[in-house]
Amino acid sequence: MHTKAGLSEQLKALEINPSGTLLVHSSLKSIGEVQGGADAVLDVLSEYMKDGLLVLPTHTWSYINATNPRFDVLNSPVCVGILPELFRRRPGVIRSWHPTHSVAALGKDAQAFIAGEESRDTPCSRDSVYGKLLDRKTDIMLLGVDLRRNTFIHGIEEWVDIPGRMTDDHELLYTVTPEGEEIAVPSRRHCGLSWSQHFWKVEQVLQEGGALRKGSFGDAVAMICGTVETTEILSRMLAVNPDLFSDNEPLNGEAVPEALPKTKRQIP
Repeated sequence: MHTKAGLSEQLKALEINPSGTLLVHSSLKSIGEVQGGADAVLDVLSEYMKDGLLVLPTHTWSYINATNPRFDVLNSPVCVGILPELFRRRPGVIRSWHPTHSVAALGKDAQAFIAGEESRDTPCSRDSVYGKLLDRKTDIMLLGVDLRRNTFIHGIEEWVDIPGRMTDDHELLYTVTPEGEEIAVPSRRHCGLSWSQHFWKVEQVLQEGGALRKGSFGDAVAMICGTVETTEILSRMLAVNPDLFSDNEPLNGEAVPEALPKTKRQIP
C-alpha cells in the first residue's frame, strides 16, 4: 500500500517546479492502493504545490450541450474522473466558468488564472486557461493516462487553426454562477473525429525532443509534458502536416527530425 510520504518522494523525483503551475490529468485506479485513498493523493499534490498553483480539469463536455445547456459552477459534476470531482469540492479550490471545459484551481493567483472563461467561445482559445498554461511555462502531469487525455494539444490545434476541429456555428449554453446568475455563453464545440484518440502517436517524438519525461507515482506511470516544448514541437509538425491527428496510424518517421528543436536533434 502506498503512503503519502512515499508518494511525496515520488512526486519530488519528477522534478516539477513546486512554485510554478501544475495541471494534472489523472486515473485514480492506476495509482494502486493508497493509505487514505483519493483524499491522500490530493493532499500530496496540494502540499507539494502549496507555493504554486495546482489545476485539475473539471470538464462537463460529455453532457452540457444544446439540449442540456446549463452548467452550474457549484453543482455540475465532472466527466473526467474522481480526483477532479473531489478536488473541486475542497476548501479554497475555485472553478472556472467555462460551460464545457472548466478547470479547478488552488493556490497562487488562482482567481486571476480562471477569470473570464465564460467569455471564451471555444474550449481552448489562446486567451483561455489553456493559453495561460503556455504563458506560465506549465508542466502537465499525465498520471496513469496517456496523451489522449492531454487537452492542451487541442489548444495547440486551435491556435494554429487546424481546419475541421470546431463547429462553425455557436450553440447557446449558459453558466450558472455560484450566486445563481445565469450567463449566456454562445459556444463553438469540438466536432468531427475523436481527434484526441490519435494524440498518442506523438509520444516518442515529444520524449526525444525534450518535451516529455516519465517517472512513477504509486503504481502509475507519470508523464510530464512541458507546455512550451510541446507547443514548439507540435506547432512545427502541424505546419508540415495539418492532418497529423486525422488517423490512428503510427507516425511516418521521415518528418519527425525537422519537428524537433535544433538543440535536441542530435539525441541518439
